[in-house]
Amino acid sequence: MDFQTFLFLLISMDFQTLISLLLFSATLISFLFLATTKLSKYPKTPSTAAIPKSYPIFGSAFSLAANFHRRIQWISDILQTIPSSTFVFNRAFGSRQVFTADPAVVQHVLKTNFLCYGKGPTIIQCCSDFLGDGIFNTDGETWKLQRQISSHEFNTKSLRKFVETVVDIELSDRLLPILSEASRNQTILSNFQDILQRFTFDNICIIAFGFDPRYLLPSLPETAFVKAFDDSSVITSKRVNAAFPFLWKVKRILNIGTERRLKEAVAEVRGLATRIVREKKKELIEKTSLESLDILSRFLNSGHSDESFVIDIVISFILAGRDTTSAALPWFFWLLSKHSHVENEILKEVLGKSETVSYDEVKDMVYTHASLCESMRLYPPVPVVTKEAAYGDVLPNGTLVKKGWRLTCHVYAMGRSEKIWGSDWAEFRPERWLSRDKDGKWTFVGMDIYNYPVFQAGPRVCIGKEMAFLQMKRVVAGIMRQFRVVPTMVEGVEPEYTAYLTSLMKGGFPVKIEKRSHTYE
Repeated sequence: MDFQTFLFLLISMDFQTLISLLLFSATLISFLFLATTKLSKYPKTPSTAAIPKSYPIFGSAFSLAANFHRRIQWISDILQTIPSSTFVFNRAFGSRQVFTADPAVVQHVLKTNFLCYGKGPTIIQCCSDFLGDGIFNTDGETWKLQRQISSHEFNTKSLRKFVETVVDIELSDRLLPILSEASRNQTILSNFQDILQRFTFDNICIIAFGFDPRYLLPSLPETAFVKAFDDSSVITSKRVNAAFPFLWKVKRILNIGTERRLKEAVAEVRGLATRIVREKKKELIEKTSLESLDILSRFLNSGHSDESFVIDIVISFILAGRDTTSAALPWFFWLLSKHSHVENEILKEVLGKSETVSYDEVKDMVYTHASLCESMRLYPPVPVVTKEAAYGDVLPNGTLVKKGWRLTCHVYAMGRSEKIWGSDWAEFRPERWLSRDKDGKWTFVGMDIYNYPVFQAGPRVCIGKEMAFLQMKRVVAGIMRQFRVVPTMVEGVEPEYTAYLTSLMKGGFPVKIEKRSHTYE
């Protein structure tokens, strides 16, 4: 076939066929490259990790593709070997992304030069189908408005209500009976992580929207919504981190593969969110006061009647309330199973409180609080925080950032940094967060927030941070008073940490539940 004939065929093709051909060609080139490249060129251990080689046009995209399944650990390994804890990653087609584990840079990005580093067009475009204009996917006035209205719900009165009613009821009526049944029958719970996700899903829907999805039931029912929510999160994350972003954009145009599934999943998610919003609107017609209203009610009463916008807000709060806390607790219980002295210290603290631990008692669980901080240092619920530069900048360590570059604060790498935590960084040691007062009582010693940005920092610091800690401590107290959580994975095998928009214990968390017959050992 001569060039003229080939050109005529291209011109005569319809648009969809042409795009399909281009997509197939690009995918074939990618696979051929990976198939002929030795994966050993891309180191996977801290001792040998190095900034990946960059090629013309494609940058280091093939290295990213080869390590995509463990990209969090891979980038962390690289950062540990660089004196500045910062490097520039060359993405495909001239795009650049700065990765950092330097607290000074984190402070600069999240606080000092906050106006330069927002979500930015790239991430907003990747996440818009799922998160729309919700608080986690907006900048400027839209973000400020949502934060301002939401912040009213995190006062002491609301937090007390959350701990002493919502969490307590879900714990005593749903979670503990399931654990008691598993203990009595000596059955293995194949995925304790899933049970905790159900618990936090019910919690956030009740406290934020006044809606009880009843997802944590003894039958552990499967629901189309939760599957759709998980798929939406995974596919959206893969968009954000894609080695070749144009591939997902082409698939979206053609409505094929993962993009077709995303469209279906988002429709399912928005369907339930729409139902929640419409039921709340109907309920509010009969309300005459804002007193004791939930977050959704506050938004609807603030004059923002755009249903699509309010639906975006509902989806963002489900993501925040369901996926972050439930991502932290499986690692916490796994670490306790390996450190009996920590488990005993927490148990002593729990048994020193009343059986139905009050809000004030939960706040006073200092050793448990430190243990949760230490667990999230090693296994953060959100492993990275990514921004986009609105204009050119120079970071405190001298790194040049140009307009449009992404900058990622690598929370996972910071939690494993010897520069920040010392030579014992790999140890699970809650005492690093504590000191003894003159009476020998534990007191909490907070770390600099820019050394530990697990809940972000600066103007966008997580407004639900205290609520998350209260929820986790109340759950820990409720479970540990009665039961011991015993992992059933192979001895000596560490669960695999993986991450999408939030982190997960890959493959779930299988456990046995043992009834406590004594206090502590």
